[in-house]
Amino acid sequence: MGMGQHLRVNLSAEERQHLLHLVDRGSPPARTVTRARILLMADRSTGNTHTYRDIGSLLHCHADRISRTCRRYVLEGLHAALVERPRTGAPPKITGDLEAKLVMLACSDLSTRHFPGGLEKVRLRRENRTRLPMSWPS
Repeated sequence: MGMGQHLRVNLSAEERQHLLHLVDRGSPPARTVTRARILLMADRSTGNTHTYRDIGSLLHCHADRISRTCRRYVLEGLHAALVERPRTGAPPKITGDLEAKLVMLACSDLSTRHFPGGLEKVRLRRENRTRLPMSWPS
């Protein structure tokens, strides 16, 4: 398929009803709702003749996004067109081991922890860190 050629999106009645329900409900993620709107506007079975640029200007997104969404629908199906693919990227900064330690620390009783100088000193330090100066130096 060459550049500039539009893939024909022909939704079944069930798919169209599912997409209308997604859009009307408003609770799915915004990207999913946008993809559903893209497919509804690109659906040729209802006589729509919108170009990708038309749809993009109406939905405030780039024609490339319209093209990718329609391509995924035609080649991979409705679910693939609506759901985001997993993203590659930087590994999480908090590993499972560290997360478990943080949860354990957050859920533990504060009075059972050992603080040099007692809990009163910890409270005073915390207050001093969050307090803004009363006046700025001139």
